[in-house]
Amino acid sequence: MNKKELDFLLKEREGYNLEFKETDSNLAKEICALANANGGKVLLGVTDEGKIKGVNITNKFKSQITDLARNFDPKFQVTLEEIDKILVVNVPEGKNKPYSANGKFHLRIGPNSQQLSRDEIREFFLKEGLILWDEKENKDFDLEKDFNKEAFNNFVQKSNMTKVLSKKELLQNLSLLKNNHLKNAGVLLFSKDVQKFFLKGIITCVLYEGTDKVNIIDKKDFTKDLYSNYSDAINYIKSKLNTRIIITGGPHQKKLELPEKALREALVNAIGHRDYNVRGAKVLVEISLDKVEITNPGGLVKGLKKEDFGKKSLSRNNLLFGLLQRIDLVEDIGSGIKRMRKLMKADGLEEPIFEFSRDWFSVSFKRPLLQKLGKGWGDRLGEKLGDNQKKIIELMEEDKYISISQIAEKIGISTTAVENNIAKLKEKGLIQRVGSAKAGYWYAKA
Repeated sequence: MNKKELDFLLKEREGYNLEFKETDSNLAKEICALANANGGKVLLGVTDEGKIKGVNITNKFKSQITDLARNFDPKFQVTLEEIDKILVVNVPEGKNKPYSANGKFHLRIGPNSQQLSRDEIREFFLKEGLILWDEKENKDFDLEKDFNKEAFNNFVQKSNMTKVLSKKELLQNLSLLKNNHLKNAGVLLFSKDVQKFFLKGIITCVLYEGTDKVNIIDKKDFTKDLYSNYSDAINYIKSKLNTRIIITGGPHQKKLELPEKALREALVNAIGHRDYNVRGAKVLVEISLDKVEITNPGGLVKGLKKEDFGKKSLSRNNLLFGLLQRIDLVEDIGSGIKRMRKLMKADGLEEPIFEFSRDWFSVSFKRPLLQKLGKGWGDRLGEKLGDNQKKIIELMEEDKYISISQIAEKIGISTTAVENNIAKLKEKGLIQRVGSAKAGYWYAKA
């Protein structure tokens, strides 16, 4: 390692294959976790913030470090480098996984090392495979013809990586190259068209009429690089949801009917945790009148028990998940489930519903529209309202100046259908037009 490479690593944040440590405390745990994952480096004498503190490097100290790995079960070997009072511990990917240190098994999850039981880690490796999908080299990907420079530059910028290194050097430091081929995780992030390599490695968003998921109003397939697909899917969801008026002491604020951060968390989890070996399935976002549901192929990761759901975290795509954290799409590893529940509760909404089997995983967010109208308009006034009629009332409550064409666009029906439903609501005495057609407004009689 030269000074240029060291400076690059110091400017990076800790990640899936990089650990900063001021001392050798708990070093065996970190080496073990990296060996059980994809390998990496530990920089001894560096703070969590990437500042050099330095360590006293003696032959005895170096021997103690190498002995830590030799005492693993099975035995393991690391190499050491000295530069600027920093001891670099180079940890190769283990060839005889799983390894234990002092009788304990550890695995790298994002930038953290997590202790697992022997049965958990054995089941994980046995059933998910010693070489994980996202870490496999992709020989079909051409680093010149298929590489999306814009997506790569966007990643470099969002992760605050220095550009002093070449593209190849950056990819190597991100552990994305193998035998001069880009790994599958890199293909997802930096391909011009992901369908060329993974037919179902896309995100599909579907908008339904009503609640029964029968009549499709709109459908979009997002097929570019991973970050673009994620952003486009989030924007699609937001465009199909309503906003709420938040009354405060100052000007009224508009807020999405479902917490955006919870939706983002669910979508990035679907992308990061999905089973990419399932060729006939994709990440699916379904929006209906009563809920938003995000589904991905692949149930709970093998090695994670049902009772541990929401408490422990494992990923079948550790390299990919670590990269997503570098660009701040993932916060603390393993806290996503709790965070989604907390965000919904904070907005006075029902907690999301999580369902999973051996082959799929889904999270559903119940929209507040039917919760409110089901207990209010229909029940209170003794009227049975259709889904579109409830939606029209909700929209009028949010914006009394809303036009018929705006209502039609938001619900996804024709202006004629809106006019017919408005006529019925007027007959039932549930809404009233105050003033002229141009200058007036809607009044919903709650």
